[in-house]
Amino acid sequence: MRGRSVSPVFVGREEELAALAESFQEARKGAVTAVLVGGEAGVGKTRLLQRFAEQCAAGGAHVLFGGCVELSTEGLAYAPFTAALRQLVREQGPAAVAALLPEGAERDLARLLPEFGEPTGDGETDTGRARLFEQFLTLLERLAEQRPTILVIEDIHWADRSSRDLIAFLSRNLGAPQVLIVMTYRSDDLHRQHPLRPVLAELGRVHGVLRLDLPRLSRDEVAQQMTAILGKTPEYTKIEKVYERSEGIPLFVEAMLESGEECTFPDSMQDLILGSVERLPDETQRVLRVAAAGGLRVGHALLAAVSGLSDIELETALRPAIAGNVLQIADNRAYVFRHSLIREAVHDELLPGEHQRLHARFAQEISKDRRLVPPGRAAVELAHHWYGARNDHWALISAWEAAQKSFKAFAYTEAVPLLERVLMLWDRVPDAAELIGADHTAVLERASEAANAGGDVEKGIKFVKAALSQLDEIEEPARVAELIVRRTAFKNAKNQAGIIDDLRHALRLVPEPSTSRTEVVTTLSRHLMLRGHIEEAGELIEEGLLLSRRFGDRCLEADLLMNLALGHSLNGDMDTTIRINEQALEIGREEQSGRLITRAIGNTIDALIDMGREDDALRMSEAGWRTAKKYGRIRGSGLFIMNNWAESLETLGRWDEAIESVETALNLGPGLRNRYALLRVRADIAMARGELQLVEAILSELGVLKDRPEEFVQDITNNARLHMSWHMTKGEPEHALAVAERVLAWPKQSSKPMLGWRLLAMMRTVCDAAETTAPDRTAALRAQAAELAAGLSVIGPVAEAYRLTYSGDFDAAAAAWERLHRPHNQAKSLLRAATAAARSGDREGAATRLKTALPLARALRATPLVAEIEALSRRVGGLQEEPSELLTPRELEVLRLVTQGRTNRDIAAELFISAKTVSVHVSNILAKLGVTTRGEAAAAAHRLSLLSS
Repeated sequence: MRGRSVSPVFVGREEELAALAESFQEARKGAVTAVLVGGEAGVGKTRLLQRFAEQCAAGGAHVLFGGCVELSTEGLAYAPFTAALRQLVREQGPAAVAALLPEGAERDLARLLPEFGEPTGDGETDTGRARLFEQFLTLLERLAEQRPTILVIEDIHWADRSSRDLIAFLSRNLGAPQVLIVMTYRSDDLHRQHPLRPVLAELGRVHGVLRLDLPRLSRDEVAQQMTAILGKTPEYTKIEKVYERSEGIPLFVEAMLESGEECTFPDSMQDLILGSVERLPDETQRVLRVAAAGGLRVGHALLAAVSGLSDIELETALRPAIAGNVLQIADNRAYVFRHSLIREAVHDELLPGEHQRLHARFAQEISKDRRLVPPGRAAVELAHHWYGARNDHWALISAWEAAQKSFKAFAYTEAVPLLERVLMLWDRVPDAAELIGADHTAVLERASEAANAGGDVEKGIKFVKAALSQLDEIEEPARVAELIVRRTAFKNAKNQAGIIDDLRHALRLVPEPSTSRTEVVTTLSRHLMLRGHIEEAGELIEEGLLLSRRFGDRCLEADLLMNLALGHSLNGDMDTTIRINEQALEIGREEQSGRLITRAIGNTIDALIDMGREDDALRMSEAGWRTAKKYGRIRGSGLFIMNNWAESLETLGRWDEAIESVETALNLGPGLRNRYALLRVRADIAMARGELQLVEAILSELGVLKDRPEEFVQDITNNARLHMSWHMTKGEPEHALAVAERVLAWPKQSSKPMLGWRLLAMMRTVCDAAETTAPDRTAALRAQAAELAAGLSVIGPVAEAYRLTYSGDFDAAAAAWERLHRPHNQAKSLLRAATAAARSGDREGAATRLKTALPLARALRATPLVAEIEALSRRVGGLQEEPSELLTPRELEVLRLVTQGRTNRDIAAELFISAKTVSVHVSNILAKLGVTTRGEAAAAAHRLSLLSS
């Protein structure tokens, strides 16, 4: 039998783990005695405590484990303490344990373990209980005198009365330092009459007892968990399915992955889901089945109408379900199942006839009064219920109506399955076209439009292919041309060839001036521009602008303006690029086009990065990501924005945040072109940190190591740069030289100044390294590079910084990079300048430069660069370790908020980063300040005047 699929990676609990670690540090001073960790069944309480215990044990702490047992309503007496005592006896022997207690006191413990002889005769009297409690308290305090001690008690919701009393006693009376009790309980099991509730309330008033609630995992954290279990990044649709059904509970994620490709919920877990339901009265269960047909959330008025119960009857029936935490009360007099899997399990219990009747009743009641559901949801609810009622006629009509509503709400991912349902029902419903006012091909076209907007490439291709198979290009050339244009969008996302040929064919289908021709011209000009055919693209843009203005199509005009801006970008005129993009953005806002707005934002961010305006790029990226969410375009232009966001963070040296942005975007299932762009950012960071195995995997996927042909000039240039950097990192300058020679042999080079100068700067590094072993080839390459440099303009500070690097003026380059706040490039330039100074005999000058470069490289964890700087420092006699490193600006921001008592989640929200990234920053801060807790860090900040500014 296969074991549970458990993630080998600890996911999403950094803040909670840090809180436990800090509690332990406070316990060592006697300030904290106990931590109560609450969370739903399966949310990861045990895993969290296991990791915490491992870390503490590795640090020398003594960890004792005890757990409560579910035997009955009152459990097994003293079960957790017996288990912990048994572990202690097993480790040290009964004599050693007895020696820790007053003489004869071990007999009190004999009631828990027979190894301690005959128990005292007063049994479970008040006096006997009091002595037992005192002996256990003494035992913990004596153990803590030897070394820090942690008592872990799991599942105290199952604790018996005696165990609950002992827990309360220890929590109130433990005052000795170096001892901590950590307890877990299921928060979803605590109904109103649960015996643990008053204990928790009492402990909440005890000084030194802390509460820690374990939340469900976020979507990104579920994706990380799935990736760790599967050993590869799962498809976007699979992540969505598992996250939607598990709702972020790790145990459910593991169970679904264990069930295979279908990700169904296994029968073995049904007891966990249905146990709380089956204990409810029969009438309550009957009403729950009605509610389950209504969905995860159902309003009181709608449930009353469908069930036929009065308000009082309905409230009476549901009260046990609410008390048992099966249902929860939401706003606007609605009921919500605590977890979607509970609703699903109850719904699955419906008999076939019951299933259809209930869904038909919901559909009928909503049709009579659409106010019974939240505003804007009636169409979707009707589509769901008519389909559940197996009424094909109304299911088709309502699905089509709901799809149109979804378009208006920018809910493209919701529109796709609705349109798929229309297509599936088409042959079952006579006169379907007349009923919805659209033919079968039009439905396919609409579905392809939704898939394109929502970034669902695979489905989009299927829809377009099916629609084209139903059309004749002679009879309907314009319709065919428009579908070909859409197909090229999907082919581009998949990084497929043949796009230009397809678009030229589409252009021939619409020779006369028309909106259809304008659409083809718009798309063709953009693709020609990206491939370096700037002159032909410019002519088409001119034609397209005349046509779009003639026919009054403002959206196509904005697209063409952005194509024009792209041309200016490739020529290095970033000011004009931004100005024209702003014109297009304004049109997009006037036309309320999410596609135009997000495209214009993404293009502007790209230009800002090239101009060295990363702060502006970051602000626009954050706003752009929110805008992409608003317009339902996260998986389309939203991913382009996220990629630019990651690039901005990478250039500023905020690499951990950049990695997180890349991983978030990759978990959204981008098309190949967006995926490759994201992987290039990740490869740059991995290269700088010396993570060669990861770099090799990325470059293999990109096809870089096999020189797989690319069509976009920018991709060609970036791949070549990565390929050269890969060989240089491995100490293979002649291999890098060969790549550079192939690059300069290509007929087309990027005219974009920033890209061109960056490539030339890399070639300078290659030539300098390969000169001693291949002088002739190096000289030839330098001459070719000089010819390329002569044709490149120098517009903007970024291009100028790369030009200075290429020309060998490394001190000036370092100063330029410092002004641009790009620490990695600054440190590399300082190293090159120091190398030149050392060779000229200026050891002091070299040491001064290296002293500046070293903390920059260390803060980035750029291991190869740190090694080079340290090696040269030792040679020039300038390596002197500082007692501590200066905090980075980002770390100072985090420290400032830490001193205000803010949690990691609060800080994450304040700084627009994740709690995971905050945790990394906090760990770095503690290490640099030489402290172990946040409180000590705050004290050190004030003592050292780190936040005086």
